Amino acid sequence: MNSYPIQIKPFGVHAILIEWPNEIERSILDDILVFKDFLLLNNFNDKEWEMVPAYNSLTIINIHKKIDHKTISTQLENLYGKRKEGAKKQSHLWRLPVCYDAEFGIDLEEVSGYTGKSIEQIITLHSSATYTVYGIGFLPGFMYLGGVPKDLETPRKVTPRLDVKKGSVGLARKQTGIYPQDCPGGWNIIGNCPIPIFNAEKENPCFVSVGDSIQFYSITRAQFDLHIIQAEVGIDLLKKESTSA
Repeated sequence: MNSYPIQIKPFGVHAILIEWPNEIERSILDDILVFKDFLLLNNFNDKEWEMVPAYNSLTIINIHKKIDHKTISTQLENLYGKRKEGAKKQSHLWRLPVCYDAEFGIDLEEVSGYTGKSIEQIITLHSSATYTVYGIGFLPGFMYLGGVPKDLETPRKVTPRLDVKKGSVGLARKQTGIYPQDCPGGWNIIGNCPIPIFNAEKENPCFVSVGDSIQFYSITRAQFDLHIIQAEVGIDLLKKESTSA
Protein backbone atom coordinates (compact mmCIF):
# COMPACT_ATOMS: atom_id res chain seq x y z
CA MET A 1 0.00 0.00 0.00
CA ASN A 2 1.42 3.36 -1.06
CA SER A 3 1.93 6.18 1.44
CA TYR A 4 1.66 9.84 0.51
CA PRO A 5 2.47 13.18 2.13
CA ILE A 6 -0.82 14.48 3.52
CA GLN A 7 -1.86 17.92 4.76
CA ILE A 8 -4.52 18.35 7.45
CA LYS A 9 -6.38 21.65 7.61
CA PRO A 10 -9.35 23.13 9.51
CA PHE A 11 -12.47 23.29 7.36
CA GLY A 12 -14.93 25.27 9.42
CA VAL A 13 -15.84 24.63 13.05
CA HIS A 14 -17.35 21.18 12.42
CA ALA A 15 -14.95 19.77 9.82
CA ILE A 16 -11.38 19.02 8.93
CA LEU A 17 -9.85 18.52 5.49
CA ILE A 18 -7.14 15.98 4.65
CA GLU A 19 -5.38 16.55 1.33
CA TRP A 20 -3.25 14.12 -0.68
CA PRO A 21 -0.98 15.16 -3.62
CA ASN A 22 -2.91 17.19 -6.18
CA GLU A 23 -2.99 14.49 -8.85
CA ILE A 24 -5.74 12.41 -10.45
CA GLU A 25 -4.49 8.91 -9.70
CA ARG A 26 -6.44 5.76 -8.90
CA SER A 27 -3.78 4.76 -6.34
CA ILE A 28 -4.36 8.03 -4.43
CA LEU A 29 -8.13 7.52 -4.46
CA ASP A 30 -7.65 3.95 -3.21
CA ASP A 31 -5.48 5.21 -0.33
CA ILE A 32 -8.16 7.75 0.59
CA LEU A 33 -10.85 5.06 0.64
CA VAL A 34 -8.65 2.73 2.70
CA PHE A 35 -8.01 5.49 5.25
CA LYS A 36 -11.72 6.36 5.34
CA ASP A 37 -12.65 2.77 6.17
CA PHE A 38 -9.83 2.58 8.74
CA LEU A 39 -11.11 5.73 10.46
CA LEU A 40 -14.63 4.32 10.66
CA LEU A 41 -13.20 1.44 12.68
CA ASN A 42 -11.06 3.71 14.89
CA ASN A 43 -13.05 6.30 16.84
CA PHE A 44 -14.63 7.98 13.81
CA ASN A 45 -17.88 6.00 13.61
CA ASP A 46 -20.59 7.04 11.19
CA LYS A 47 -23.07 7.89 13.98
CA GLU A 48 -20.97 10.93 14.85
CA TRP A 49 -18.87 11.57 11.76
CA GLU A 50 -19.59 12.04 8.08
CA MET A 51 -16.80 11.48 5.55
CA VAL A 52 -16.66 12.82 2.00
CA PRO A 53 -13.91 11.37 -0.24
CA ALA A 54 -13.09 13.02 -3.58
CA TYR A 55 -10.11 12.96 -5.97
CA ASN A 56 -7.26 13.86 -3.59
CA SER A 57 -9.05 14.76 -0.36
CA LEU A 58 -11.12 13.46 2.51
CA THR A 59 -13.42 15.84 4.39
CA ILE A 60 -14.33 14.68 7.89
CA ILE A 61 -17.37 16.35 9.46
CA ASN A 62 -18.62 16.05 13.01
CA ILE A 63 -22.40 15.92 12.72
CA HIS A 64 -23.18 17.00 16.29
CA LYS A 65 -20.55 19.34 17.71
CA LYS A 66 -17.61 21.65 17.05
CA ILE A 67 -14.23 19.95 16.93
CA ASP A 68 -10.81 20.66 18.42
CA HIS A 69 -8.78 20.90 15.22
CA LYS A 70 -5.38 20.59 16.91
CA THR A 71 -6.31 17.43 18.81
CA ILE A 72 -8.06 15.83 15.84
CA SER A 73 -5.19 16.69 13.47
CA THR A 74 -2.67 14.96 15.74
CA GLN A 75 -4.96 11.95 16.02
CA LEU A 76 -5.40 11.74 12.25
CA GLU A 77 -1.65 11.99 11.59
CA ASN A 78 -1.02 9.09 13.96
CA LEU A 79 -3.81 6.99 12.49
CA TYR A 80 -2.61 7.57 8.93
CA GLY A 81 0.73 6.03 9.83
CA LYS A 82 -1.01 3.04 11.38
CA ARG A 83 -3.69 2.51 8.77
CA LYS A 84 -4.16 -0.98 7.47
CA GLU A 85 -5.83 -2.18 4.34
CA GLY A 86 -8.64 -4.41 5.50
CA ALA A 87 -10.84 -6.75 3.53
CA LYS A 88 -11.27 -5.60 -0.04
CA LYS A 89 -14.33 -3.42 -0.23
CA GLN A 90 -16.80 -4.41 -2.91
CA SER A 91 -17.31 -1.79 -5.58
CA HIS A 92 -19.27 -1.93 -8.80
CA LEU A 93 -18.80 -1.47 -12.51
CA TRP A 94 -21.92 0.20 -13.90
CA ARG A 95 -22.80 0.08 -17.59
CA LEU A 96 -24.92 3.04 -18.64
CA PRO A 97 -26.56 3.71 -22.03
CA VAL A 98 -25.94 6.94 -23.90
CA CYS A 99 -27.71 8.23 -27.00
CA TYR A 100 -25.23 10.26 -29.04
CA ASP A 101 -27.92 11.45 -31.47
CA ALA A 102 -27.30 14.95 -32.82
CA GLU A 103 -30.37 16.22 -30.94
CA PHE A 104 -28.62 15.39 -27.66
CA GLY A 105 -24.96 15.72 -28.67
CA ILE A 106 -25.20 19.45 -29.23
CA ASP A 107 -21.44 19.97 -28.90
CA LEU A 108 -20.29 16.97 -30.91
CA GLU A 109 -19.33 19.14 -33.89
CA GLU A 110 -17.36 21.50 -31.65
CA VAL A 111 -15.57 18.60 -29.93
CA SER A 112 -14.84 17.12 -33.35
CA GLY A 113 -13.30 20.39 -34.53
CA TYR A 114 -11.15 20.71 -31.40
CA THR A 115 -9.92 17.10 -31.27
CA GLY A 116 -9.68 16.44 -34.99
CA LYS A 117 -11.74 13.26 -34.52
CA SER A 118 -14.88 12.40 -36.45
CA ILE A 119 -18.15 12.15 -34.55
CA GLU A 120 -18.07 8.38 -35.01
CA GLN A 121 -14.56 8.26 -33.52
CA ILE A 122 -15.66 10.42 -30.58
CA ILE A 123 -18.53 8.05 -29.82
CA THR A 124 -16.27 5.02 -30.09
CA LEU A 125 -13.59 6.54 -27.85
CA HIS A 126 -16.08 7.74 -25.24
CA SER A 127 -17.95 4.45 -25.05
CA SER A 128 -14.85 2.22 -25.05
CA ALA A 129 -13.19 3.67 -21.93
CA THR A 130 -13.70 2.65 -18.31
CA TYR A 131 -14.09 5.63 -15.98
CA THR A 132 -13.47 5.95 -12.25
CA VAL A 133 -15.92 7.80 -10.00
CA TYR A 134 -13.53 10.25 -8.29
CA GLY A 135 -16.18 12.40 -6.67
CA ILE A 136 -19.90 13.12 -6.38
CA GLY A 137 -20.95 16.73 -6.00
CA PHE A 138 -21.80 20.10 -7.60
CA LEU A 139 -25.34 18.70 -7.81
CA PRO A 140 -26.72 15.67 -5.92
CA GLY A 141 -25.65 12.66 -7.96
CA PHE A 142 -23.27 14.50 -10.32
CA MET A 143 -20.41 12.06 -10.89
CA TYR A 144 -16.93 13.35 -11.68
CA LEU A 145 -15.53 10.61 -13.89
CA GLY A 146 -11.81 10.41 -14.59
CA GLY A 147 -10.20 8.38 -17.33
CA VAL A 148 -11.19 10.27 -20.48
CA PRO A 149 -9.03 9.12 -23.43
CA LYS A 150 -6.36 11.73 -24.17
CA ASP A 151 -7.68 12.15 -27.71
CA LEU A 152 -11.01 13.37 -26.27
CA GLU A 153 -9.67 15.92 -23.79
CA THR A 154 -11.55 19.13 -24.53
CA PRO A 155 -11.59 22.37 -22.50
CA ARG A 156 -14.74 23.59 -20.80
CA LYS A 157 -16.90 25.97 -22.78
CA VAL A 158 -15.85 29.62 -22.49
CA THR A 159 -19.45 30.64 -21.74
CA PRO A 160 -21.52 28.13 -19.73
CA ARG A 161 -25.08 27.39 -20.80
CA LEU A 162 -27.90 28.52 -18.55
CA ASP A 163 -29.91 25.37 -19.27
CA VAL A 164 -28.34 21.93 -19.62
CA LYS A 165 -30.90 19.13 -19.84
CA LYS A 166 -31.21 16.31 -17.33
CA GLY A 167 -29.20 13.26 -18.43
CA SER A 168 -26.80 15.28 -20.59
CA VAL A 169 -23.38 13.65 -20.89
CA GLY A 170 -20.54 16.13 -20.94
CA LEU A 171 -16.79 16.39 -21.45
CA ALA A 172 -14.44 18.80 -19.67
CA ARG A 173 -10.69 18.26 -20.04
CA LYS A 174 -9.83 14.92 -18.38
CA GLN A 175 -13.36 14.37 -17.05
CA THR A 176 -16.76 13.22 -18.23
CA GLY A 177 -20.05 13.16 -16.34
CA ILE A 178 -23.84 13.11 -16.42
CA TYR A 179 -26.01 16.05 -15.38
CA PRO A 180 -28.59 14.51 -12.99
CA GLN A 181 -31.09 17.37 -13.43
CA ASP A 182 -31.74 20.48 -15.51
CA CYS A 183 -29.22 23.15 -14.53
CA PRO A 184 -26.59 25.58 -15.85
CA GLY A 185 -23.31 24.01 -16.96
CA GLY A 186 -20.14 24.58 -18.94
CA TRP A 187 -19.19 21.09 -20.12
CA ASN A 188 -19.31 20.01 -23.78
CA ILE A 189 -22.50 17.98 -24.28
CA ILE A 190 -22.08 14.90 -26.47
CA GLY A 191 -25.12 12.77 -25.62
CA ASN A 192 -27.81 11.89 -23.10
CA CYS A 193 -28.25 9.03 -20.63
CA PRO A 194 -31.88 7.95 -20.03
CA ILE A 195 -31.11 6.30 -16.65
CA PRO A 196 -32.07 8.52 -13.67
CA ILE A 197 -28.87 9.12 -11.69
CA PHE A 198 -30.43 10.65 -8.59
CA ASN A 199 -33.82 10.03 -6.98
CA ALA A 200 -34.45 11.73 -3.63
CA GLU A 201 -37.41 9.43 -2.94
CA LYS A 202 -35.23 6.32 -2.76
CA GLU A 203 -33.51 5.09 0.40
CA ASN A 204 -30.24 5.29 -1.50
CA PRO A 205 -30.83 8.33 -3.77
CA CYS A 206 -27.64 7.81 -5.83
CA PHE A 207 -26.76 4.24 -6.76
CA VAL A 208 -23.11 5.07 -7.49
CA SER A 209 -20.31 5.47 -4.90
CA VAL A 210 -16.88 7.07 -5.09
CA GLY A 211 -14.48 4.34 -6.22
CA ASP A 212 -16.99 2.67 -8.55
CA SER A 213 -16.37 2.40 -12.29
CA ILE A 214 -18.55 3.45 -15.22
CA GLN A 215 -18.71 2.22 -18.79
CA PHE A 216 -20.98 3.78 -21.41
CA TYR A 217 -22.55 2.01 -24.36
CA SER A 218 -24.17 3.62 -27.36
CA ILE A 219 -27.92 3.29 -28.01
CA THR A 220 -30.19 4.51 -30.80
CA ARG A 221 -32.80 7.24 -30.45
CA ALA A 222 -35.56 4.59 -30.51
CA GLN A 223 -33.84 2.68 -27.68
CA PHE A 224 -33.47 5.95 -25.76
CA ASP A 225 -37.21 6.68 -26.02
CA LEU A 226 -38.01 3.13 -24.84
CA HIS A 227 -35.63 3.46 -21.87
CA ILE A 228 -37.30 6.73 -20.84
CA ILE A 229 -40.69 5.00 -20.75
CA GLN A 230 -39.27 2.01 -18.88
CA ALA A 231 -37.64 4.27 -16.28
CA GLU A 232 -40.90 6.17 -15.78
CA VAL A 233 -42.79 2.96 -14.93
CA GLY A 234 -40.05 1.77 -12.58
CA ILE A 235 -38.29 -0.86 -14.66
CA ASP A 236 -34.71 -1.29 -13.43
CA LEU A 237 -32.36 -0.82 -16.38
CA LEU A 238 -29.10 -0.75 -14.43
CA LYS A 239 -26.36 -3.13 -15.47
CA LYS A 240 -23.64 -3.73 -12.92
CA GLU A 241 -20.80 -6.09 -12.06
CA SER A 242 -19.22 -6.48 -8.64
CA THR A 243 -15.51 -5.82 -8.34
CA SER A 244 -13.00 -5.39 -5.52
CA ALA A 245 -11.73 -1.89 -4.81
